Amino acid sequence: MRQCSHTRIHLRHGPAERASAPRTVRNPHHVSDSSGVKAGDPGSAKRPLRVLIGADTFAPNVNGAARFAERLAAGLAERGHDVHVIAPAASGKHGTWKEVHEGQEITAHRLYSWRWYPHDWLRFALPWRIKQNSARIIDEVKPDVVHFQSHIVVGRGLSIEAEKRGIRVIGTNHFMPENMLEFTLIPKAWQDWAVGLAWKAARRTFGRAEAVTTPTKRAAEFLEKYTGLSEVHAISCGIDAANYRPDWEPRTGNRIIFVGRVTGEKQIDVLLKALKLLPASLHATLEVVGGGDQLKNLQNLAAELGIADRVTFTGYVTDEQLRDAYHRASVLAMPSIAELQSIVTMEAMASALPVVAADAMALPHLVHDGENGFLFEPGSAEDLAAKLRRVLEASPEEYRALKEGSIRLIAAHDIQRTISTFESLYRGEPVVDPVTDAAPASLPE
Repeated sequence: MRQCSHTRIHLRHGPAERASAPRTVRNPHHVSDSSGVKAGDPGSAKRPLRVLIGADTFAPNVNGAARFAERLAAGLAERGHDVHVIAPAASGKHGTWKEVHEGQEITAHRLYSWRWYPHDWLRFALPWRIKQNSARIIDEVKPDVVHFQSHIVVGRGLSIEAEKRGIRVIGTNHFMPENMLEFTLIPKAWQDWAVGLAWKAARRTFGRAEAVTTPTKRAAEFLEKYTGLSEVHAISCGIDAANYRPDWEPRTGNRIIFVGRVTGEKQIDVLLKALKLLPASLHATLEVVGGGDQLKNLQNLAAELGIADRVTFTGYVTDEQLRDAYHRASVLAMPSIAELQSIVTMEAMASALPVVAADAMALPHLVHDGENGFLFEPGSAEDLAAKLRRVLEASPEEYRALKEGSIRLIAAHDIQRTISTFESLYRGEPVVDPVTDAAPASLPE
């Protein structure tokens, strides 16, 4: 059972907005020693590439970063590129084998990993072996480009060893150090110091990349502020909207849905308190889809608030069950305050759901107040309840307009645009960040 991923895994062992100038190349001599691909080489424009993607979290993990890395790998493979992924093993079994993700075969290099027990599922590659492992795999694969998804362990090793070999390096950030504080066991008095160290480490690793990306403009500004980097590209994680079925039938109930990891930074407790504040006449219910370390605490909170009979905790679900859950819902509530880009919100929008989201980080990038939903003051159960009422009490015409707004806005986040942009970065070509925060004038046909 899965939470909100769309993975099918089979193992076989053995026009424009940030019209920016090309990012300053950090290492102009970067050349893949396997192919001789150079920026501007006319012979390389259509040739399939050998891409090595590095990730600290990858399927079967269930989170936005893992999901993006998986979709990117599958999309590149579908276009004929030779795709390799280096990531921690999901169990005690490690090595190199073929895996099939979204119907596409990639080569997975699964590193020996340890479980991080303060977290409910996280496993990590051993930091003191990452440079050795990165060097070995790079020399075996001989990639044209290395694309790391996190600076923490795998990205650090890959960036160091790829830079030594003159291989093009692209870095993408999905991570906020603050999101991991509750799992580090670091005393609160030391947490600001620890966050500072994490951003310094990010600066070193991303500083080796020829191009740095993150999912939204706000996330790019955040990364630039805390690392001192410049010209960070805002490239949406993207979504294949065709995988979701908008439901235009009139709603038959007031069903609120939350989808995601059931952890502290998601602030699901705020959502439970907001549900308590809704008028009884609405007969509103809440479905919490996902699992995590706060599940039992939230079940207890629902009982304490006297709303346990109106809240369903589904745990992990299959892809089809998730699509059905979106169809059952009247509105998605996203109270999290630490989203660099919310794939769940994009999935809900592709399902023609209105969204009520915290006015924090990247969520305003997706939720346009009054157009496809409403933003509420982060942490305020009262404001969340008020904005949920605006959706649940909307007239049929107003509600339909919110649903149409979600479909218009999600059209800008097509996964194929995202993959094409990364292909250009891999080849050293100048790119223009896709427009993702303005809706087209009309609904797509």
